[in-house]
Amino acid sequence: MRPPRSVGAPRFVALGDSLTEGVGDPVGDGWRGWAALLADGLCEGPGRFTNLAVSGAQTRDVLERQLPAALELRPGLVSVVVGVNDTLRCTFDIQAVAARLDRVYQACTEQGAFLLTACLPDPGTMLGLPGALAQPLARRQRAVNAVVHALSERYEALHLHACEGDWTTDRAMWSADRLHPGERGHRQLALRFHALLAEHGLATGPAPSPEPDFPVPTKSASLWWLATAGTGWVARRCTDLLPQLLTLAADELRHRARGTSARLDLRASAAVSAALAALSVTEQPDAA
Repeated sequence: MRPPRSVGAPRFVALGDSLTEGVGDPVGDGWRGWAALLADGLCEGPGRFTNLAVSGAQTRDVLERQLPAALELRPGLVSVVVGVNDTLRCTFDIQAVAARLDRVYQACTEQGAFLLTACLPDPGTMLGLPGALAQPLARRQRAVNAVVHALSERYEALHLHACEGDWTTDRAMWSADRLHPGERGHRQLALRFHALLAEHGLATGPAPSPEPDFPVPTKSASLWWLATAGTGWVARRCTDLLPQLLTLAADELRHRARGTSARLDLRASAAVSAALAALSVTEQPDAA
Protein backbone atom coordinates (compact mmCIF):
# COMPACT_ATOMS: atom_id res chain seq x y z
CA MET A 1 0.00 0.00 0.00
CA ARG A 2 1.60 3.25 -1.12
CA PRO A 3 1.72 6.18 1.34
CA PRO A 4 -0.39 9.30 0.83
CA ARG A 5 1.14 12.21 -0.99
CA SER A 6 1.28 14.45 2.04
CA VAL A 7 1.50 14.12 5.80
CA GLY A 8 -0.66 15.79 8.41
CA ALA A 9 -4.19 16.61 7.40
CA PRO A 10 -4.66 16.08 3.65
CA ARG A 11 -7.53 17.79 1.89
CA PHE A 12 -10.35 15.24 1.60
CA VAL A 13 -12.62 15.57 -1.43
CA ALA A 14 -15.71 13.38 -1.83
CA LEU A 15 -17.12 12.55 -5.27
CA GLY A 16 -20.32 10.68 -6.02
CA ASP A 17 -24.10 10.78 -5.85
CA SER A 18 -26.79 11.18 -3.20
CA LEU A 19 -25.20 8.59 -0.90
CA THR A 20 -22.07 10.70 -0.53
CA GLU A 21 -24.01 13.96 -0.62
CA GLY A 22 -25.58 12.67 2.61
CA VAL A 23 -29.21 12.08 1.66
CA GLY A 24 -30.92 10.35 4.56
CA ASP A 25 -28.87 12.18 7.22
CA PRO A 26 -30.49 15.64 7.46
CA VAL A 27 -28.82 18.45 9.37
CA GLY A 28 -30.51 21.84 9.35
CA ASP A 29 -31.65 22.63 5.83
CA GLY A 30 -29.18 20.26 4.16
CA TRP A 31 -27.49 16.88 4.39
CA ARG A 32 -24.43 15.71 6.32
CA GLY A 33 -23.68 12.05 5.50
CA TRP A 34 -20.89 9.56 5.95
CA ALA A 35 -18.18 11.58 4.19
CA ALA A 36 -18.60 14.59 6.48
CA LEU A 37 -18.65 12.31 9.52
CA LEU A 38 -15.48 10.61 8.32
CA ALA A 39 -13.76 13.94 7.63
CA ASP A 40 -14.13 14.91 11.30
CA GLY A 41 -12.09 11.87 12.34
CA LEU A 42 -9.25 11.97 9.84
CA CYS A 43 -6.97 13.95 12.14
CA GLU A 44 -6.84 15.74 15.45
CA GLY A 45 -8.22 19.24 15.00
CA PRO A 46 -10.02 20.70 11.99
CA GLY A 47 -9.49 19.10 8.60
CA ARG A 48 -10.03 20.33 5.07
CA PHE A 49 -13.08 18.72 3.47
CA THR A 50 -15.00 19.42 0.28
CA ASN A 51 -18.06 17.43 -0.75
CA LEU A 52 -18.67 17.63 -4.52
CA ALA A 53 -21.21 14.79 -4.61
CA VAL A 54 -24.61 15.58 -6.16
CA SER A 55 -27.87 13.66 -5.91
CA GLY A 56 -28.64 11.73 -9.09
CA ALA A 57 -25.05 11.80 -10.34
CA GLN A 58 -23.86 9.04 -12.65
CA THR A 59 -20.32 8.08 -13.55
CA ARG A 60 -20.44 10.54 -16.47
CA ASP A 61 -21.25 13.39 -14.07
CA VAL A 62 -18.37 12.46 -11.80
CA LEU A 63 -15.96 12.33 -14.73
CA GLU A 64 -17.07 15.46 -16.55
CA ARG A 65 -18.17 17.77 -13.71
CA GLN A 66 -16.91 16.68 -10.33
CA LEU A 67 -13.44 15.43 -11.24
CA PRO A 68 -12.15 18.72 -12.75
CA ALA A 69 -13.28 20.62 -9.65
CA ALA A 70 -11.65 18.01 -7.42
CA LEU A 71 -8.31 18.14 -9.23
CA GLU A 72 -8.19 21.92 -8.84
CA LEU A 73 -8.24 21.41 -5.08
CA ARG A 74 -5.25 19.03 -5.26
CA PRO A 75 -6.62 16.66 -2.59
CA GLY A 76 -4.55 14.11 -0.74
CA LEU A 77 -7.58 11.87 -0.23
CA VAL A 78 -10.47 11.30 -2.65
CA SER A 79 -13.53 9.11 -2.21
CA VAL A 80 -15.29 7.91 -5.36
CA VAL A 81 -18.57 6.12 -4.60
CA VAL A 82 -20.89 6.09 -7.58
CA GLY A 83 -22.66 3.73 -9.97
CA VAL A 84 -26.11 2.96 -8.58
CA ASN A 85 -27.74 5.69 -10.67
CA ASP A 86 -26.12 4.24 -13.79
CA THR A 87 -27.91 0.94 -13.10
CA LEU A 88 -31.23 2.80 -12.87
CA ARG A 89 -31.02 4.24 -16.40
CA CYS A 90 -32.11 2.76 -19.71
CA THR A 91 -28.71 3.84 -21.07
CA PHE A 92 -26.79 1.48 -18.74
CA ASP A 93 -23.57 0.29 -20.38
CA ILE A 94 -21.02 -1.49 -18.19
CA GLN A 95 -18.21 -0.82 -20.66
CA ALA A 96 -18.88 2.92 -20.51
CA VAL A 97 -19.11 2.80 -16.69
CA ALA A 98 -15.78 0.98 -16.49
CA ALA A 99 -14.07 3.43 -18.86
CA ARG A 100 -15.30 6.45 -16.91
CA LEU A 101 -14.32 5.06 -13.52
CA ASP A 102 -10.91 4.13 -14.88
CA ARG A 103 -10.34 7.71 -16.04
CA VAL A 104 -11.48 9.13 -12.69
CA TYR A 105 -9.30 6.78 -10.64
CA GLN A 106 -6.31 7.35 -12.90
CA ALA A 107 -6.59 11.14 -12.82
CA CYS A 108 -6.78 11.20 -9.03
CA THR A 109 -3.88 8.82 -8.44
CA GLU A 110 -1.68 10.49 -11.08
CA GLN A 111 -2.04 13.72 -9.11
CA GLY A 112 -0.97 11.88 -5.97
CA ALA A 113 -4.31 11.46 -4.21
CA PHE A 114 -5.16 8.38 -2.18
CA LEU A 115 -8.41 6.68 -3.25
CA LEU A 116 -11.37 5.43 -1.21
CA THR A 117 -13.92 3.28 -3.04
CA ALA A 118 -16.90 1.10 -2.15
CA CYS A 119 -19.20 -1.46 -3.69
CA LEU A 120 -22.89 -1.07 -2.87
CA PRO A 121 -26.07 -3.15 -2.39
CA ASP A 122 -28.32 -3.48 -5.40
CA PRO A 123 -31.34 -1.13 -5.42
CA GLY A 124 -33.87 -3.80 -6.39
CA THR A 125 -33.24 -5.78 -3.22
CA MET A 126 -33.20 -2.67 -1.05
CA LEU A 127 -36.56 -1.58 -2.48
CA GLY A 128 -38.02 -5.05 -2.01
CA LEU A 129 -39.03 -5.38 -5.67
CA PRO A 130 -40.45 -8.68 -6.97
CA GLY A 131 -37.82 -11.10 -8.23
CA ALA A 132 -38.34 -10.56 -11.93
CA LEU A 133 -37.87 -6.81 -11.46
CA ALA A 134 -35.14 -7.04 -8.83
CA GLN A 135 -32.91 -9.54 -10.63
CA PRO A 136 -31.99 -7.34 -13.62
CA LEU A 137 -31.03 -4.50 -11.27
CA ALA A 138 -29.08 -6.88 -9.05
CA ARG A 139 -27.22 -8.19 -12.08
CA ARG A 140 -26.32 -4.66 -13.13
CA GLN A 141 -25.12 -3.71 -9.64
CA ARG A 142 -23.01 -6.86 -9.42
CA ALA A 143 -21.42 -5.84 -12.72
CA VAL A 144 -20.64 -2.35 -11.40
CA ASN A 145 -19.27 -3.82 -8.18
CA ALA A 146 -17.04 -6.23 -10.12
CA VAL A 147 -15.61 -3.31 -12.09
CA VAL A 148 -15.06 -1.28 -8.92
CA HIS A 149 -13.30 -4.25 -7.28
CA ALA A 150 -10.96 -4.70 -10.24
CA LEU A 151 -10.14 -1.01 -10.65
CA SER A 152 -9.71 -0.49 -6.92
CA GLU A 153 -7.05 -3.19 -6.92
CA ARG A 154 -5.40 -1.71 -10.01
CA TYR A 155 -5.13 1.75 -8.45
CA GLU A 156 -4.34 0.52 -4.91
CA ALA A 157 -7.48 2.07 -3.45
CA LEU A 158 -8.78 1.35 0.02
CA HIS A 159 -11.99 -0.47 -0.81
CA LEU A 160 -15.01 -0.96 1.44
CA HIS A 161 -17.27 -3.96 0.81
CA ALA A 162 -20.46 -2.10 1.63
CA CYS A 163 -22.63 -4.37 -0.54
CA GLU A 164 -22.68 -7.00 2.17
CA GLY A 165 -23.08 -7.37 5.91
CA ASP A 166 -25.90 -7.09 8.44
CA TRP A 167 -26.25 -3.36 7.86
CA THR A 168 -27.92 -3.96 4.46
CA THR A 169 -30.87 -5.78 6.06
CA ASP A 170 -31.13 -3.80 9.30
CA ARG A 171 -34.04 -1.40 8.76
CA ALA A 172 -32.73 0.83 11.55
CA MET A 173 -29.81 1.70 9.25
CA TRP A 174 -31.97 2.92 6.37
CA SER A 175 -34.13 5.94 5.67
CA ALA A 176 -37.78 5.95 4.61
CA ASP A 177 -36.98 5.58 0.91
CA ARG A 178 -35.12 2.28 1.55
CA LEU A 179 -32.37 3.33 -0.85
CA HIS A 180 -30.39 5.79 1.29
CA PRO A 181 -28.96 5.14 4.75
CA GLY A 182 -30.43 6.99 7.68
CA GLU A 183 -28.14 8.65 10.21
CA ARG A 184 -27.20 5.29 11.75
CA GLY A 185 -26.36 3.90 8.31
CA HIS A 186 -24.22 6.88 7.38
CA ARG A 187 -22.42 6.55 10.69
CA GLN A 188 -21.82 2.87 9.99
CA LEU A 189 -20.22 3.70 6.63
CA ALA A 190 -18.08 6.42 8.23
CA LEU A 191 -16.94 4.03 10.96
CA ARG A 192 -15.99 1.32 8.48
CA PHE A 193 -14.08 3.75 6.26
CA HIS A 194 -12.34 5.19 9.32
CA ALA A 195 -11.26 1.70 10.42
CA LEU A 196 -9.75 1.03 6.98
CA LEU A 197 -7.89 4.34 6.99
CA ALA A 198 -6.69 3.93 10.59
CA GLU A 199 -5.41 0.44 9.80
CA HIS A 200 -3.09 2.01 7.21
CA GLY A 201 -2.12 4.98 9.36
CA LEU A 202 -4.23 7.41 7.33
CA ALA A 203 -6.75 8.37 10.03
CA THR A 204 -5.41 9.63 13.36
CA GLY A 205 -8.46 11.38 14.74
CA PRO A 206 -11.28 9.85 16.81
CA ALA A 207 -13.59 7.38 15.09
CA PRO A 208 -17.13 8.65 14.45
CA SER A 209 -19.67 7.67 17.07
CA PRO A 210 -22.13 4.96 15.99
CA GLU A 211 -24.87 6.62 18.01
CA PRO A 212 -27.11 9.16 16.24
CA ASP A 213 -27.27 12.82 17.22
CA PHE A 214 -30.94 13.08 16.29
CA PRO A 215 -34.01 10.93 16.96
CA VAL A 216 -35.19 8.61 14.23
CA PRO A 217 -37.84 10.33 12.08
CA THR A 218 -41.37 9.42 13.08
CA LYS A 219 -43.47 7.24 10.82
CA SER A 220 -45.63 10.23 9.88
CA ALA A 221 -42.52 12.26 8.97
CA SER A 222 -41.23 9.41 6.84
CA LEU A 223 -44.56 9.07 5.06
CA TRP A 224 -44.62 12.82 4.44
CA TRP A 225 -41.16 12.64 2.89
CA LEU A 226 -42.24 9.77 0.63
CA ALA A 227 -45.39 11.64 -0.39
CA THR A 228 -43.44 14.79 -1.33
CA ALA A 229 -39.75 14.48 -2.22
CA GLY A 230 -39.87 10.69 -2.44
CA THR A 231 -42.67 10.68 -4.99
CA GLY A 232 -40.71 12.99 -7.28
CA TRP A 233 -37.64 10.77 -6.98
CA VAL A 234 -39.58 7.66 -7.97
CA ALA A 235 -41.39 9.44 -10.80
CA ARG A 236 -38.16 10.66 -12.39
CA ARG A 237 -36.65 7.20 -12.43
CA CYS A 238 -39.82 5.45 -13.55
CA THR A 239 -40.05 7.73 -16.59
CA ASP A 240 -36.53 6.78 -17.63
CA LEU A 241 -36.12 3.20 -16.44
CA LEU A 242 -39.54 1.59 -16.12
CA PRO A 243 -40.19 0.75 -19.81
CA GLN A 244 -36.83 -0.97 -20.13
CA LEU A 245 -37.13 -2.60 -16.70
CA LEU A 246 -40.41 -4.17 -17.74
CA THR A 247 -38.70 -5.51 -20.86
CA LEU A 248 -35.85 -6.88 -18.74
CA ALA A 249 -38.37 -8.45 -16.35
CA ALA A 250 -40.18 -10.13 -19.26
CA ASP A 251 -36.84 -11.51 -20.47
CA GLU A 252 -36.10 -12.70 -16.93
CA LEU A 253 -39.43 -14.56 -16.72
CA ARG A 254 -38.94 -16.08 -20.17
CA HIS A 255 -35.52 -17.47 -19.26
CA ARG A 256 -36.84 -18.67 -15.91
CA ALA A 257 -39.64 -20.59 -17.64
CA ARG A 258 -37.12 -22.20 -19.98
CA GLY A 259 -34.66 -22.98 -17.19
CA THR A 260 -31.98 -20.84 -18.85
CA SER A 261 -31.61 -18.06 -16.27
CA ALA A 262 -27.91 -18.89 -15.94
CA ARG A 263 -27.39 -17.51 -19.44
CA LEU A 264 -28.27 -14.02 -18.20
CA ASP A 265 -25.64 -14.24 -15.47
CA LEU A 266 -23.06 -15.53 -17.94
CA ARG A 267 -23.91 -12.72 -20.35
CA ALA A 268 -23.42 -10.13 -17.59
CA SER A 269 -20.10 -11.70 -16.52
CA ALA A 270 -18.89 -11.71 -20.11
CA ALA A 271 -19.79 -8.02 -20.44
CA VAL A 272 -17.73 -7.18 -17.34
CA SER A 273 -14.76 -9.19 -18.63
CA ALA A 274 -14.98 -7.44 -22.00
CA ALA A 275 -15.16 -4.02 -20.33
CA LEU A 276 -12.05 -4.68 -18.24
CA ALA A 277 -10.22 -6.24 -21.19
CA ALA A 278 -10.95 -3.14 -23.26
CA LEU A 279 -9.29 -0.99 -20.60
CA SER A 280 -6.21 -3.21 -20.62
CA VAL A 281 -5.95 -2.95 -24.40
CA THR A 282 -6.27 0.81 -24.23
CA GLU A 283 -3.40 1.03 -21.75
CA GLN A 284 -0.97 -1.20 -23.67
CA PRO A 285 0.59 1.57 -25.84
CA ASP A 286 1.51 3.62 -22.74
CA ALA A 287 3.04 0.60 -21.04
CA ALA A 288 5.28 -0.20 -24.02
